[in-house]
Amino acid sequence: MKKTVLGLLTLFFSVVNLVAQDFQFKASDIEIKYEKFKLPNGLTLLVHEDHKAPIAAVNVWYHVGSKNEKPGKSGFAHLFEHLMFNGSENYNKDYFQALESIGGTDLNGTTNNDRTNYFQNVPISALDQVLFLESDRMGHLLGAIDQERLDEQRGVVQNEKRQGENQPYGKQWDYLTKAMYPKGHPYSWTVIGEMADLNAASLEDVQEWFKSYYGTANAVVAVAGDVNPQEVYQKVVKYFGDIPSGPTIERQEVNIPEHNGDTYQVYEDRVPETRVLFSWNTPQFGAKEDIHFDLISAILTQGKNSRLYKKFIYEDQTASSVVSFQGSSEIASTFVTWANVKPGQDYKKIEKELLAEINKFIENGPTEAELKRVKAAYFSGFIKGLERIGGFGGVSDILASNQTYFGDAGYYKTVLNYAETATVQDLQNTAKKWLTKGKHTLICLPFPEYTSDKAVVDRSKLPELGPQKSSQFPDLERTKLSNGLNVVLAKRSGVPTIVVNLMVNAGYKTDYLATPGTAQLAMNLMDEGTKNMNSLEINEKLQLIGASLSTFSDQDISNVYMTTLKQSFNESLDLFSDVVLNPIFPEKEFDRLKNEQINNIKREKSQPISMALRVMNKYMYGENHPYSNPFTGTGYEETVAKLSKEDIVKFYDTWIKPNNATIVVTGDVEMKDLKSKLEKTLGKWKKADVPTLTFNKPNTNSKNTLYLMNRPESQQSVIIAGHLTEKYGDVSEVALEQMVSILGGDFTSRINMNLREDKHWSYGAGGFVLGAQQERPFIMYAPVQTDKTAESVTELRKEITEFLTTRPATQAELDKVKTNQVLKLPGQWETNSAVNNSVANLVKYGLSDDYYKKYDQSVRNLSLNEVQQVSKEVVKPENVNWFMVGDRAKIASKLDELGFDQIIEIDADGNPLVPAMKQEEKEIKN
Repeated sequence: MKKTVLGLLTLFFSVVNLVAQDFQFKASDIEIKYEKFKLPNGLTLLVHEDHKAPIAAVNVWYHVGSKNEKPGKSGFAHLFEHLMFNGSENYNKDYFQALESIGGTDLNGTTNNDRTNYFQNVPISALDQVLFLESDRMGHLLGAIDQERLDEQRGVVQNEKRQGENQPYGKQWDYLTKAMYPKGHPYSWTVIGEMADLNAASLEDVQEWFKSYYGTANAVVAVAGDVNPQEVYQKVVKYFGDIPSGPTIERQEVNIPEHNGDTYQVYEDRVPETRVLFSWNTPQFGAKEDIHFDLISAILTQGKNSRLYKKFIYEDQTASSVVSFQGSSEIASTFVTWANVKPGQDYKKIEKELLAEINKFIENGPTEAELKRVKAAYFSGFIKGLERIGGFGGVSDILASNQTYFGDAGYYKTVLNYAETATVQDLQNTAKKWLTKGKHTLICLPFPEYTSDKAVVDRSKLPELGPQKSSQFPDLERTKLSNGLNVVLAKRSGVPTIVVNLMVNAGYKTDYLATPGTAQLAMNLMDEGTKNMNSLEINEKLQLIGASLSTFSDQDISNVYMTTLKQSFNESLDLFSDVVLNPIFPEKEFDRLKNEQINNIKREKSQPISMALRVMNKYMYGENHPYSNPFTGTGYEETVAKLSKEDIVKFYDTWIKPNNATIVVTGDVEMKDLKSKLEKTLGKWKKADVPTLTFNKPNTNSKNTLYLMNRPESQQSVIIAGHLTEKYGDVSEVALEQMVSILGGDFTSRINMNLREDKHWSYGAGGFVLGAQQERPFIMYAPVQTDKTAESVTELRKEITEFLTTRPATQAELDKVKTNQVLKLPGQWETNSAVNNSVANLVKYGLSDDYYKKYDQSVRNLSLNEVQQVSKEVVKPENVNWFMVGDRAKIASKLDELGFDQIIEIDADGNPLVPAMKQEEKEIKN
């Protein structure tokens, strides 16, 4: 281990020597050694050994920041950071008390637009204690947060906000944030938030924030110092391994606003000097041009030899300070420069001269000497940071940040390479590209003393919503190619992406005429090689043209799905058609994906929810039905093992035909041009007869039957209950959706509020109607703690029974879900992909082309009577069958008391086990 430290010191001094000699750097010479581990619950662990001192840094990064907040809920990320220091369920004291008692240093937490982190350095003897504390507040926090602590930290944060804004020029960040990012952009509010939003923050809001973002799959733990990686891994598994992964999280894409021309803003503050500030929108963190701006900033204002310092402070002496920086963030950045104008100087003159210096840089670029100087500082600063292991730029921070933002802890090498290879011309080109676009000028003038009127705004609650605007859904255009391929276009102008979805009427249901698992394997193989390209070549071509492509199935439809850019649409469509028309299903890829599918089946048979989903269809539809195979579509181990390449080719030759398909396109393209392009590509596709799949009436006579799957040592029981209901469109779908939201679809639905919020037996429970072209399952689900399994069944029965009898849907409930549905519609169709998915829904279920154009009004006009009527048509408590996965030894004794007509124990493939459970239970009791 001493060699590691010596090597780092040698590297440091060698770089310093290079600086002194000729300012030449090699990013490849700089390496931070680490080991990466991935826990089964999704937690990423990074470990760096550094034995120079008997200490360890523990640095926990959560990929959540203020950009994950919603308008009206600003400041939550930062407020929650404060709450994380107030104690957890098993150490219910101030976090600082624990760390100060064990010699902790560099202890802190920070929040920005994109992430929240918590870090501390401790003696190596205290590593277990710190891991316990970090894991306890990651996995066991909610029980320690009460109204008193929320109010306390709300007050602390509000005073922090006041303190910041009370500083000279403290208001500029709020002005700058709103000026550079349009309303609704994830960066259009400040990290610390609005005072009214902080006032309105409730305990429930805070708890939901924790549940949404503080799971292990959204976290990176970096440990650096006098440690052994394997030992750290075992400790982290011990302390963090039982914490749930958390829900899926929607990630925002890169979104750099186009500033609409030059804008100008003047404000006043209690400051002694006028400040002249310019700001431009620039590329996102980690991009090559982002690093260029770091170097440009250094050339302008770093050190006495920098351009702006020399002119305004050293030579002209008209300014007291000059600043520039690249404010790098994950989806967009801002480049800022300002000068504080000395009293008595003409700020308008300084404004012109400051802009002239920027324009001079754009026109002429930097000199070689300037570039070498700032590169030296850039690299030496990075190397010096490696001396520290903790937060605020130490090794653990570098590793955690790169893993969080880029999925690669070693991405810092790419950044260093960008800095190393940057040329004079690169910096000039970057400046010319971005600093000639619209900028914002912000002038702060000294603020006279004024008196203010008494406040008239009630800030204890949010203002009422303004008039609601109806959502807009594009018109649809239809045509048909000469080979019978149906074409549906949703034209959306001004959006640079185009989405293409080829929908083939096949899906898992076709396994009814073949072998279970065939459709999934066949579609997974379709993009793994064509007559013209192998799998890797397809992937490389997609990257080069900025496209993505996937092939997959669901129960009814097999899809070839592509997103691409408008400028590369022709090339993308050529590749798309090659995948559709010329798949060769390579033997090597066939063997690989076949084995993967068998492994997926094994995983499904070990995971409680997928165990239930695999067997559900078999008993809901009966075995002689196209939907009777596992809902997951993977099939069975023995059936997939028998599949041959010929079976896959047969699936393709049988079902993948133009006259059995519809292609849905969304984007800025004209139908005339689209049809012409499709005739030249997919028009070559030959039509042929396709078999007719007959759907028999579901053949199952069971009801009130419990199908039990034993999963020893399960900490929870998974309960799925339901029955079949009408086909899509046979009942009012708008009414059905709102009914489901009330009963089990929304977080505040009856089922979830009962089992989660009131009883605390479940992390989340609810209900839904699964999509299908034929009869559909109406489902209730509840993963519950083992000792409340029987009681949860009783509660679910009560909820659906009372929903039809003593507690039907109320007007208040309907108004709530209608408002929620209407307000989220505009955001629901923000992207071309979202619009394409809705159009695909129309195609899949044969809905009218104006269904979604009328949807907004249909929801608004929905009556309580319609919801109650559809409830009676869909919810049939007497027809419910039950599927349960849990530890049979712990739950069986109470199941007989629940009044099931039958209790049938089945295996993970849905096969009944003998002897019957009731008889075996009697033997156990005797």
